[in-house]
Amino acid sequence: MADSTLAASYRTFRRDLHQQPEPAWCEFYTTSRLLEELEQREIDDLLSGPAIHAPDSRRNVPDDTTFTEWRQRAREAGASTDVLATIGDGFTGAVAVVERGAGPTIALRVDIDALPIIEADSDDHYPTAAGFRSTNEGYMHACGHDAHATIGLGVLDRVLDSDFDGTFKLLFQPAEETISGGKSIADSGVLDDVDALLAPHIGLDHPSGEVVAGIDEFLAVRQFEATFTGESAHAGARPEDGDNAVQAMAAAVQNLYGIPRNSAGGTRVNAGRVGGGTASNIVPEESFIEGEVRGETTGLMEYMWDRTEDVLAGAARMHNCEVDIERLGDAPSAHSDAAVVEVVDRVARQTTGVDTVVEYDSLGGSEDATYLMQRVHQRGGLAAYVGVGTDHPGGHHTPTFDVQERDIAVGIDLLAGVISDLAADFPVGGAAAT
Repeated sequence: MADSTLAASYRTFRRDLHQQPEPAWCEFYTTSRLLEELEQREIDDLLSGPAIHAPDSRRNVPDDTTFTEWRQRAREAGASTDVLATIGDGFTGAVAVVERGAGPTIALRVDIDALPIIEADSDDHYPTAAGFRSTNEGYMHACGHDAHATIGLGVLDRVLDSDFDGTFKLLFQPAEETISGGKSIADSGVLDDVDALLAPHIGLDHPSGEVVAGIDEFLAVRQFEATFTGESAHAGARPEDGDNAVQAMAAAVQNLYGIPRNSAGGTRVNAGRVGGGTASNIVPEESFIEGEVRGETTGLMEYMWDRTEDVLAGAARMHNCEVDIERLGDAPSAHSDAAVVEVVDRVARQTTGVDTVVEYDSLGGSEDATYLMQRVHQRGGLAAYVGVGTDHPGGHHTPTFDVQERDIAVGIDLLAGVISDLAADFPVGGAAAT
């Protein structure tokens, strides 16, 4: 594989973000750093705060205590007080706009949030050895979103230095890990004039030197929390006076896994976190399930959701309890368009550092970039989810995850080339105007 070197400025930026990982809707420092970088560039418009969100579409938003904690962490790390004021309670992310003629409008979406994982601290973990391990203990960039943000910045620079003809929109999206930020940006309207959207992801178990031109078969997903409320009683003296919320929860878990499969395609259900009760001698009055349903299509996910609601309500009734069901994050299914995939495939074969091109692959999971892809499709545009391989030493969402920084450079070269070719291939006015 030919060597691809990441410029020092991008390496510094990526490592800075890696040291300051922040969870969904709390990307205060990250947004401040992004705006600092974007304001140094000759762009035509820069949007942030509530301007890039549909407030009613934000989901799974943290409580005030969490916002206060992370805002303070960002302030101590050097975040701009003006930016923190603009962001408010979690209106994180940014959109940069470059207007360079009458050509099509092309957007690049990158995500910016991190995960609640303790990063490895052994000397064989490169961020530790090189001195840029997470300083927010208990959180880390275990999925490469620090690399994604850096790729976005690099592509922006390449567009600014090129003869690109059209409008380029760079979207830094928060809250992907909780599948709750994509809908907010999609519903804000910032994508409504977009002719083509690219959403890249680094790794995905593809090695360095490999590019996936189009990723498909996203599982539509909905996450939920169900809280069961019963009546406490003395478990020895008067158990009959109680309504056991843990029994209701247990019945629900058992029956969730009994939801019938569907001949139309694959479905999933998982009770990922459960709990309840206060002591062994008290009939428990409260319990909870944090779970999710998925489907090969959005319709199949809705099928699972309808039956999940029935199961939860039925389990509560069975044990004379109440249940409150809260929908958390969700995302629909989507597809990568062949016309865009063809361009990615062609450019990838000409990109230094790329040895192998896979035309299509299945994600096997969920991603809320699908909300943005769906919005662009609804407006007559095209979209593709693109994979940029990297030899990551640990799997995604693990303490040892890392990326090869040279592959960030490959991602910049690839996507900048794709955007250039897309702009040249689209008719004036683009797909969304037809």
